[in-house]
Amino acid sequence: MTGRVAERAPPLPRDWAPAGLAGRALPYGGLPVALALAVAAGLAGAAWWLSGQPGGTRLSLSLGFGALFGFVLQRSRFCFYCQWRDLLVHGDPRGMLGILAALAAGLAGYAVVLGAWMPDPAGTRLPPDAHIGPVGPVLVLAGAAFGAGMAVSGSCISAHLYRLGEGSPTAPFALLGTGAGFVLGFATWNPLYLASVSEAPVLWLPRHLGYAGSLALSLALLAALAWPLLRRLPEPAAVESGRQREPLRAVFTGRWPVWLGGLAVGAIGTLAYLRVGPLGVTAEIGGRSRQAAGALGLLPGRLEGLDTFRGCATAVRDAVLTPNGLFVGGLVLAAFAAALAAGQFRPAWPSRGQAGRGLLGGLLLGWGAMTGLGCSVGTLLSGIMAGAVSGWVFGLAMFAGAGGTLWLGRRTGLLA
Repeated sequence: MTGRVAERAPPLPRDWAPAGLAGRALPYGGLPVALALAVAAGLAGAAWWLSGQPGGTRLSLSLGFGALFGFVLQRSRFCFYCQWRDLLVHGDPRGMLGILAALAAGLAGYAVVLGAWMPDPAGTRLPPDAHIGPVGPVLVLAGAAFGAGMAVSGSCISAHLYRLGEGSPTAPFALLGTGAGFVLGFATWNPLYLASVSEAPVLWLPRHLGYAGSLALSLALLAALAWPLLRRLPEPAAVESGRQREPLRAVFTGRWPVWLGGLAVGAIGTLAYLRVGPLGVTAEIGGRSRQAAGALGLLPGRLEGLDTFRGCATAVRDAVLTPNGLFVGGLVLAAFAAALAAGQFRPAWPSRGQAGRGLLGGLLLGWGAMTGLGCSVGTLLSGIMAGAVSGWVFGLAMFAGAGGTLWLGRRTGLLA
């Protein structure tokens, strides 16, 4: 399953899409594009209106960054599980190289920002709001569960959000299951915290190596991971003549190279941290789930130490509009607009299998994200960019859990 790609093996098509979204593309132009422009104008208008409200600058920026993030995810198909599956099943390393590109760009950007904010990282303080969490066996378990949830449901949480904008039949059930998984995570948090998390160390590489040493070590690790992938790159795909000569079509209808999407994700992550906070998509889901669980009497009377950790905070939200809520909303709406413009909005009625896999996979995603204090975006992406060891540990466990679940699912015929 992980053997070397044959030299003449045809590469994946540039317009590849998951089976659940396969179908005839809508024509470029006409009503879909007009609706996409209307959605984009609505997002811009909402951001402008928010910026004029008292304390609305942060909300406006959150909406804008979410829209940019959703557009980039949809155009480049930036999905942690899909890229991992492409490597394991098809032997195509391009997607994983895109993820490594995102991490490299974000690491460099964060190093500049953190160096300006905290010139001396050797003290006891941690950088403000950075996703730096405890490292221990519970984090490994959370990452593995999250990875298994990706394999069962077909995507990570961020990809389910942008595919919600594409009309995915699985995404609504996966996100519903994610909320239930958070509630389950709250129920199991206290024994896990008392048994392990409370004593787990919070490791920040710049504190021990300095910014230069941390950046050099992290980039060296990424280079070591990228080297064997670069050697497995397939031959460039043949592209229709004229297709690359139309910039609008290249941006709005053609699939972006994942490495380009990765660089954009790294840049967005840096700018978002500079102006608003680290990238993450589960704080709002977790906070609303915690609120609902409390109202239904499903929440423990006390969640030991939970609110003292960094990461995608799951505090109960009283406000209707929150930065992470607007970020997620902008992500979904921008992905919807991008899918309309590209002819990739293909809603379908869910089958029982899609609903079941979405709910079960979402349950694992939610439990892993709650217990790991974030998901593939918050804990892995933003964590590694900030120099957190917890990001690397969560990532390794996540990819191992996803790979093991995929292997078992394909052996049993339960997963494609």
